[in-house]
Amino acid sequence: MFKARLSHLPSFKDARDYQILCLSLFLGLGVAMRDWSLQPAIVATAILTALLTQGLLSWSLTPKETLRVRLAHALRAIRLRSGHEETGRWLSGVEVNWRSPLITALGLSLLLRTDHIATMAFAAAIAIASKFLLKTHNKHFFNPANLGIIAALTLTNDAWVSPGQWGDEIWYALIFIGAGGMVLKRVGRWDTTGMFLASYALLEACRNLYLGWTWDVWAHRMTSGSLLLFALFMVTDPRSIPNARPARLIWALAIAILTFILRNQFYLSTAVFWALFLLAPLTIVLDKLWESPRFEWKQFKPPLSSAN
Repeated sequence: MFKARLSHLPSFKDARDYQILCLSLFLGLGVAMRDWSLQPAIVATAILTALLTQGLLSWSLTPKETLRVRLAHALRAIRLRSGHEETGRWLSGVEVNWRSPLITALGLSLLLRTDHIATMAFAAAIAIASKFLLKTHNKHFFNPANLGIIAALTLTNDAWVSPGQWGDEIWYALIFIGAGGMVLKRVGRWDTTGMFLASYALLEACRNLYLGWTWDVWAHRMTSGSLLLFALFMVTDPRSIPNARPARLIWALAIAILTFILRNQFYLSTAVFWALFLLAPLTIVLDKLWESPRFEWKQFKPPLSSAN
């Protein structure tokens, strides 16, 4: 009886569902525990703009004949009462989804700060539009949220990123690693996060030794909440990073090195975002050197319930 009740509980069918849950929890945690001056209207603007931009561009760039055929199949499924499966299959093929833009909007809400709704709307629109307009071989190579952040920082006067907004408490780091690990287990991109964090930690450790600093300085940098969020949820975006594992490892190493240089030689507090932005086109080169199937989001089917 207990198993039968559990079988009726809602379950996540897509790896992005876990990511949405984690990012939403982080956003609530930051507002509740870190006393962020985050306006609900700003968050709502990011979400609404991302969803609308995704829907409008998906609809406008889909061939009209394809839309008519899919609509006819959906209407036929409804008339024949063949269930939700066929209708859902049609909907999944329209290329309009709510998960990816919602993830982008939550990422912007977590990392980008602004006091004006128009600035957040601009960042969200640029982020989503980049997936449709800046791509090669049907693959976008810029991380949408990262590009939205860079666009807002460079093209507006009232946007900023606060890398220290999470502080350096160890329990935040443990929460991020635990939640991020759950998502990466579904996506299968632990190698990218591991290479980036290990490389950056080693570079910072060498610098720490060279300068004769105590290890609490190193720990302070490595337990930054913004750095961990970047490593677990942004640098691992499977749709924009290199496809093959060797390419991903080289790519993550390059981002770690550039981040280290920008952070310590040019004193950029937003070094990780600039490093990802500047090295995003490297994905195109690495995908040509190491050919591998492009990542596709998978739907997880719940186990069949037992007759007993």
